[in-house]
Amino acid sequence: MNLRFETRASDSPWVDSVWTCTSESVTEMTSVATACWGLVFYEREGTAYASVTGPETATGTAPVPEGAAFVGIEFAVGTSLRVVPTPELVDGGLELADTTHRTFRLDGLRWETPGPDDAEALVERLVRAGAVVRDPLVAEVRRGALPDVSGRTVERRFRAATGFTQGAVRQIERVRTASMLLAAGTPVADVVGKLDYFDEPHLARALRRYVGRTVRQLREGEGGAIALRLDQPTTS
Repeated sequence: MNLRFETRASDSPWVDSVWTCTSESVTEMTSVATACWGLVFYEREGTAYASVTGPETATGTAPVPEGAAFVGIEFAVGTSLRVVPTPELVDGGLELADTTHRTFRLDGLRWETPGPDDAEALVERLVRAGAVVRDPLVAEVRRGALPDVSGRTVERRFRAATGFTQGAVRQIERVRTASMLLAAGTPVADVVGKLDYFDEPHLARALRRYVGRTVRQLREGEGGAIALRLDQPTTS
């Protein structure tokens, strides 16, 4: 069983990361909590598919089409599709109809299906057309700025844009980073200290809830296929 992931960061303020994946003798995987929504394109047995994936609040199990090749775009926290607010996608998603090998339909228009190297070009076109939007206040907060509005307003706008509280997003991003550090061999105590977990049991509970793995499973690559690249830590 294997999912071969390749992931890269993006210099676009609208994109968190771009990934590719091939599935080999895999029929299901462990999904991992994420605060990002995404677009996923794949082909299997000569048929092309496209879908919108929503943020996920916890780990779970997801089916995987065997023998498929994927390209995915994970959008930055705070962005949204004009036609489907991100909160409506949490723990869900939707299939895009009328997809061909070269194009897909979204927001009433047809777009060229991207490869991993031109994902940002597609996103730029979506943004120019108004198909992908974002709340500028949330973007400011994500950059560390302190907007001249009340904390209650910030939290309300953040939840409306993302479907999460700021605290929930921090928890998810932290445990994903912890997973990659642990898989790379970083000592548990160092991960606890570096990422400000209260203690090792606190970290273990977060891993079970959001990642579906124990420290040992992450270290030894056990537990089956997982929707997370574990060969290097994330970069910020």
